[in-house]
Amino acid sequence: MASRSRGIPPQEVDGTPDYYNESVFRRNTLPPRTYYIPKDTALSLNGQWDFHYASSPLAAPDPTADNGQKPADKHKAKYQWTTIQVPGHWQLQGHGIPHYTNVQYPFPVCPPFVPSENPTGTYRRSFFVPEACETDQLRLRFDGVDSAYHIWVNGVLIGYAQGSRNPSEFDVTEYVDRTGPNQLVVRVYQWSDGSYIEDQDQWWLSGIFRDVHLLSFSQNRIEDWFLRTDLDAKYKNGTLIAEIDVKAESHSVVEVEVLDHNKEIVGDAGNSGVGSRKVMLKIPIDNVDRWTAESPTLYTVRISHEVIDVSVEVVEQRVGFRKVELKNGLICVNGKPIRFRGVNRHDHHPSFGRAVPLDLFKEDLLLMKRHNINALRCSHYPSHPKLLDLADELGLWVIDEADLECHGFYDAIARPLDIPEEVDYEERKKLTFGHAAKFTSDNPSWKAAYLDRMAQLIHRDKNHASVIIGSLGNEAFYGQNHKAMYELAKDIDPTRLVHYEGDLHAESADMFSYMYPSVERLIRLSKTEGVKSDGTFEKPIVLCEYAHAMGNGPGWLEDYEEAFRAYPRLQGGFIWEWANHGLWKEDPDGKSYYAYGGDFGDVPNDGTFVMDGLLYSSHKPTPGLLELQKVYQPIKVDLIDCRSAKCKLKITNSYDFISIDHLAATWKVEVFVKTTSAALHSAGVLELPHILPRSSKNVELDVRRPLPSHPPMWLTVSFRLKSSTAWAKEGLEVAWAQFELESDDGMYHGLSDFLEPSNLRLRIESSGTITTITGHNFTVNFNNAQGHITNWTASGAPLLEPNPSTGAALIPSFWRPPTDNDHPISLPYWKRFGVHAMTSQLRFFDVTATAETVVITTTTFHSPPVLSWGYFADTIYEISTTGEIGISITLKPQSSDHVNTLPAHIPRVGLDLHLSRRLDAVKWFGLGPGESYPDKRTAQRLGIWSVDHVADIQTPYEVPQENGNRMGTRWVTIREPQGAGLRATAGVGEWSDNCERNFSFVATRHSAKALEEAKHPCDLVEEDATLLRLDAKVSGVGTAACGPGVREDLLVKVEEMKFSFELEPLI
Repeated sequence: MASRSRGIPPQEVDGTPDYYNESVFRRNTLPPRTYYIPKDTALSLNGQWDFHYASSPLAAPDPTADNGQKPADKHKAKYQWTTIQVPGHWQLQGHGIPHYTNVQYPFPVCPPFVPSENPTGTYRRSFFVPEACETDQLRLRFDGVDSAYHIWVNGVLIGYAQGSRNPSEFDVTEYVDRTGPNQLVVRVYQWSDGSYIEDQDQWWLSGIFRDVHLLSFSQNRIEDWFLRTDLDAKYKNGTLIAEIDVKAESHSVVEVEVLDHNKEIVGDAGNSGVGSRKVMLKIPIDNVDRWTAESPTLYTVRISHEVIDVSVEVVEQRVGFRKVELKNGLICVNGKPIRFRGVNRHDHHPSFGRAVPLDLFKEDLLLMKRHNINALRCSHYPSHPKLLDLADELGLWVIDEADLECHGFYDAIARPLDIPEEVDYEERKKLTFGHAAKFTSDNPSWKAAYLDRMAQLIHRDKNHASVIIGSLGNEAFYGQNHKAMYELAKDIDPTRLVHYEGDLHAESADMFSYMYPSVERLIRLSKTEGVKSDGTFEKPIVLCEYAHAMGNGPGWLEDYEEAFRAYPRLQGGFIWEWANHGLWKEDPDGKSYYAYGGDFGDVPNDGTFVMDGLLYSSHKPTPGLLELQKVYQPIKVDLIDCRSAKCKLKITNSYDFISIDHLAATWKVEVFVKTTSAALHSAGVLELPHILPRSSKNVELDVRRPLPSHPPMWLTVSFRLKSSTAWAKEGLEVAWAQFELESDDGMYHGLSDFLEPSNLRLRIESSGTITTITGHNFTVNFNNAQGHITNWTASGAPLLEPNPSTGAALIPSFWRPPTDNDHPISLPYWKRFGVHAMTSQLRFFDVTATAETVVITTTTFHSPPVLSWGYFADTIYEISTTGEIGISITLKPQSSDHVNTLPAHIPRVGLDLHLSRRLDAVKWFGLGPGESYPDKRTAQRLGIWSVDHVADIQTPYEVPQENGNRMGTRWVTIREPQGAGLRATAGVGEWSDNCERNFSFVATRHSAKALEEAKHPCDLVEEDATLLRLDAKVSGVGTAACGPGVREDLLVKVEEMKFSFELEPLI
């Protein structure tokens, strides 16, 4: 056994625990270095460890009690040890509970102090030193431990570290027994002073959640390397600048070789010297293949260090030759401005928390590339180091962010001041941010901790081409410590840009950065913020967070993208966020679901705000990701002219660096007739010209023209990969566009495709409150007292049935379930006006008949209890001998005579239909196959779509809410399986300009009340019916959960409206 040192004392400052001393964040750790795990001399310590969970550090086992030997019996008896998996979190393995907060701290705010009840996990395992490492330096490396920890080897306290998402290495050479077992004990503290600056929007989860290794390095070794690249003034030739730290006991030789993708050496250089030293080498590479996110060409740099007759060490590092700079006020790579089409991504797995398996990292990045995402912000800490290897290989622009956020200080200031959340965010900043910064960001006693987090970030990831920007953290206000971080970043690595949103005036950042501004404000900022009198500017604008993707959303995507296209200073942004953070939970009552804040009894919590991603918690795409894929597509197509024998298209290449030569294009023209399928009119291959990045060319298509009497024709153009790439197989669709070639008035009425005309007459019977119209194989019942249809049967099959709550089978309606984006503003507004509680009063009822038609005219008043506003609905029902029901409605809002009591807007305007549950198969001609809303419809194509079951057109949001709307509908059918049903079309009656003749529909088994009240999908209770909504107008979804609400023109205004529908029985 090696001669043992006494180790370090238990506390850096006697009487003050390390874990609440802000000046103590590393003890006896090695300097930060580039991430490298040697293949042959690394021993993984992942796997099963002994584990003890205590309520506080004082209740934890004494790691020195057994002095590294087998625990004594009394030690066993005193402490109840179990086992735990590493990497992992103890809350997800049966110890304590997960706790979610977004902004607020879950403990009292008195930095650096932490709760006395500070759960403490003690990890223990043994290891043997591999025989080949008998004379080497030995290190213990921890890549991620939350939130602070001490380590002991064979009973000796070796060191201490905090900074949960940063690595730490400890030299344990003189503490290990190279011939026998060694005991490693790690005591992890749930709370530390570091917790105050790790207040990211995610679950509070503790433990050793990333890899642990025993590393062996020769006494003559390559200690670290920094491989920078530069390009000449024409961005044609490159230079590798290699800075290599070596340890050597005598004379040694360092050689550096640069290999291209064919493994051919294209440049080399060497150094010979004595002893440990820093080697600086420059290697020119002519006509270098440059790295970009669109063309991620990587070279391999091979570094060898040889001590003659003693040892040879060789390491390899992949590098990309690229140059990042501010040029003409814009972020440029290789001399060209770039556009970020990005997302924010946390490390999260629904079962393992931040202990994310590597295959999920890879699948995440593959999904990004396949959905036209080109940029990634590691929010809000360094991700697993191997993620950046994938980003280099696949091609993504990366903002690498320091593990720093202290947003909770905002609540500590704002709540006592009683500042309402409705107050403009910029005003709230002025009132609170300066005070909040004084806790840590503008406090000199925390400076060293801030600098450490920046240094750790830069050194670990400094050799990755994908990392073009380093970030000083997130939502940590702004103070002197950020200025020091910026200076440190530029000193260590001047080749990268620096970002920090909290720096409002970009004093310590190379760009202006904003979160969730409206499009209007964003455009205004581009014209004013940092703009000189001559109109020039020195720094660009990016959105580090925008388009909050919570639940049914986000809206506004195309609006933001249009602003980015129109104003080059706006260099894009990063959607918040990539995936929901639900944790899979199985309750004793058998229910299972993805849990959010509060589901574990965690108080205080921020509820569902952790469910705000483009992916479900299972990491499957939501409709929001599909919408983003379409908006971000790199090809834009405009139809210039299609009046002659040829269609002229303008194709714009929106890539920044590459042509579109890697894509193949096809086209088709479809005819949509009054049947239930589309007819292919013509199709072919579109020969694409060579189109340079950020430029356009016109192309022509030969399309056979239809006769003037033909129904609507639609042209669809699709762009797909010609060959497979590192991220997708050949044939993946990258972009598409669709255009109408013939006029489509949306009028698909008449029965010629479904029922033959009948010469039979209609029969009318009235009995009490019921009026019955009977025709050939159908019956319609009206309630004379309410003025509504109560039943409709055809060929003996029930189509419409009375809703138990209203008695009506069909009724005008204005309500829908709320979305997450409705909750902050719209939902309380709508409920204040009682839109969710509308009642119906009959004011007029009349029946007239001819030999072939029965006309029922009603006037109903729809209004909420307590209030003095409502809608008069003048409705005309026309029942024909074929069983068709025409419904024409005029809605007139009515306010109090004394004061305007009308709401400005409501969720929707249309009809609620209560169908027989037997009607289950849905087919429609309209936008599909997925859901669509006025500000979230770009990803849907016009076509004829079908599902076998109503459940198949629901969107299974993990927090139940409004979903499944289909816009642009010409007709929709709902049938029993291979049986009877009904078809709804837009009617021939008058449609006012504020309604959409190509209507919306929703078919579901869940009532609005059930969707609003259910916490999780497993809580939903189905109705014994199929519920159909036919809407003349629906509201957009917006992003008001965190950002702008629905665009003004996409709200459903309370005003007079006219619309009509036709219902036809299908037999």
